[in-house]
Amino acid sequence: MNIYPAIDLKEGKAVRLLKGEMAKATVFNDDPAAQARDFVAAGCQWLHLVDLDGAFAGRSENSQAVQSILASVDVPVQLGGGLRSMDNIDHWLELGVRRVILGTVAVKTPDLVKAACKAHPGRIVVGIDARGGKVATEGWAQTSQMDAADLAKRFEDAGVEAIIFTDIDRDGMLMGVNWQAVADLADAVTIPVIASGGVRDMADVESLRLMAHKTTGRIDGMVIGRALYDGAIDLRAALEVLSVPC
Repeated sequence: MNIYPAIDLKEGKAVRLLKGEMAKATVFNDDPAAQARDFVAAGCQWLHLVDLDGAFAGRSENSQAVQSILASVDVPVQLGGGLRSMDNIDHWLELGVRRVILGTVAVKTPDLVKAACKAHPGRIVVGIDARGGKVATEGWAQTSQMDAADLAKRFEDAGVEAIIFTDIDRDGMLMGVNWQAVADLADAVTIPVIASGGVRDMADVESLRLMAHKTTGRIDGMVIGRALYDGAIDLRAALEVLSVPC
């Protein structure tokens, strides 16, 4: 199991949003690279980066901040936000991003996801962001009529490394993870699922540990954002909880 500390990038700064609304951004660190180093010093094995401006623009908008993070840490990084062409995917993987997260294109151009999986085995993650159970795209600005599980099933045999499932209604709200929705998705596909959205406290970390055991590896871990920045979860303590066998 992994904990993926989240660094969401807006105008070169590390921020958190409420329910994905760009107008409700709170700046937590003016120096994303320094934030990344703090997370690594606490023991994380991965970092989760999202280019928020890029998600809306459809192209990378926080390249300098991402590159500064890559130069500052030695743990693998996964990156999402505005990655909608093979050239862009190739670019970031060549620069040192370990995995790219494809969201909007998973809905609108699924063949690109499949082609990327063939070109870069083990390095493609699908981001499924849902509002009311329906998949949202374009930086969460648009909501489709597709169910999260139906989208996940499209890629069952494509070679996707993991699915990051975000409950938008809980994102940044510290309401607790929608574990039922996470479990339902993990039951629907064999692709490992990473939970995201609403992580509140250490009880969610303990729930992750128990659920990962019950689902025999189908749940890979959890993205944590605001709870780390607000101090509701201590990253070192969370990692220690996950190290305890069930």
